[in-house]
Amino acid sequence: MTSSPNPTAAIMIIGDEILSGRTLDSNVNTIAKFLAALGIDLNEVRMVRDVETQIVSAVLALSEAYDYVFSTGGIGPTHDDITADAMAVAFGAGISEHPDALRILQERADKMGWELNTNSRRMARIPEGADLIKNPVSAAPGFQIRNVFVMAGVPKIMEGMLSDVAPRLKTGRKVLSRTLKLSYVGESWAADALRDIDKRYDDLSLGSYPFGLAQGEFGTQLVIRGQDAHSLDAAVSELKAALEPVIAEGKKRNPEARLEEITA
Repeated sequence: MTSSPNPTAAIMIIGDEILSGRTLDSNVNTIAKFLAALGIDLNEVRMVRDVETQIVSAVLALSEAYDYVFSTGGIGPTHDDITADAMAVAFGAGISEHPDALRILQERADKMGWELNTNSRRMARIPEGADLIKNPVSAAPGFQIRNVFVMAGVPKIMEGMLSDVAPRLKTGRKVLSRTLKLSYVGESWAADALRDIDKRYDDLSLGSYPFGLAQGEFGTQLVIRGQDAHSLDAAVSELKAALEPVIAEGKKRNPEARLEEITA
């Protein structure tokens, strides 16, 4: 698919627990869907350890390359939550307790009957010049520094923060998607038809994804994506027609071979 005028974005996932395999990341999927709905093109994802040099290097590179960077993880109260400090280093900013962040944390503590101890106060340390990101789930805010949005790693909390991030973003044209499911038809059988459509529609992105390779039903999902609805409709119609003989041949191998359009 040819490049679009849409804003571009990258995601940076921070945390030893992700890279060790102890914690399964779901934030990439959530942010990707969030961006797609706004017409923002997600172009890169990086995962880094809780190491200052890695965070600094990665965020500077991504911040320079893309319109927006979405960072998750490492803004909690423990010793290894170093993201705020690393962001301050990356952008040459000081870091101190933000009065509004401290007030939010104190109000939360008072409401819950907790003591706001030294560890909890770490979550009020924000790079100077950064704007807070509201946290409707657990109160402790994230922050925006330049074009970088620094959010919690806990999926529910991170997702809640996105509601405060959305109004700050420039939006683009939403990418539309259509999916054709070929049951009992191998990926290689549909490859020629897909390749022909791909050559003639340079404004679209076409992908082929096999499923069920072990036992039971198997087949291929063909996904066509693009910003122009008319072009997308035309390509889907042509691809369906081109696949008719493929399905007919597939029925000779398995009578249940079929083509259907599904909701992705």
